Amino acid sequence: MTKKIISTWQEAVETISPHIVKIETPHGAGTGFLCTYSHKNNLCCIATAAHVVRESFDWEEIIRLQHYDSGKTISLRVSERAILINEKLDTAAIVFDKGASPLPPNPLGFIDRGSRMRVGVEIGWIGFPSVSPKNLCFFTGRISCWINELKYYLVDGVAINGVSGGPAFHIEKNECQILGSVSAYLPNRVGATPGLAVISDVEQFLKVIKDMKNLDEAKEKETPLNESKKEEPQTSESKQENPAKPNKTN
Repeated sequence: MTKKIISTWQEAVETISPHIVKIETPHGAGTGFLCTYSHKNNLCCIATAAHVVRESFDWEEIIRLQHYDSGKTISLRVSERAILINEKLDTAAIVFDKGASPLPPNPLGFIDRGSRMRVGVEIGWIGFPSVSPKNLCFFTGRISCWINELKYYLVDGVAINGVSGGPAFHIEKNECQILGSVSAYLPNRVGATPGLAVISDVEQFLKVIKDMKNLDEAKEKETPLNESKKEEPQTSESKQENPAKPNKTN
């Protein structure tokens, strides 16, 4: 099969949208995307922002994944999923048996591991904003910087409630490449100018999930939130006297 050539944002969105799900919990909604499958092709992984699923993980509540392209809904009870959370990066992976999933057979490609987008490069991201929750919306902005110790980009663009967990992507050599997921919005607290969006790295989940043999193994790798918080190292942001705390976008 001939690989599709992508040269415009419209073509990029058309390519990515079949991989997108809307995540619904008793506490709100966010966005997620197909991140990877296990090597055995029996487990599916949806990447999102940790704060989208954190409360439902804590309270062992049902999570619903509504596939954008087909409209089909996957309901996941505690016994039917594993959730891996990285509090520091505000990222999460929802792992479940692939079964008759409506998601595409091939996950999206990521930028080369270890490489970073240069300042000024234009990127796009998509999600379900609370101002129009039934519609998958496109946003764009330019890389402002990469903060290495926190493993996230700051982007000159907006991140609206409901878009959290959506994929951020770049067009490179006629291919669409994922660089992370939408995490938060840093508002400008002085004046009327806009703030910056936060895009977090999600590649830390790829190898771990690909090597999983079954859902039982995935559930063994779950870390209770209260324990994961204790283990998180102090970041440079937490050491600042008056840090600018990001607003989570869902």
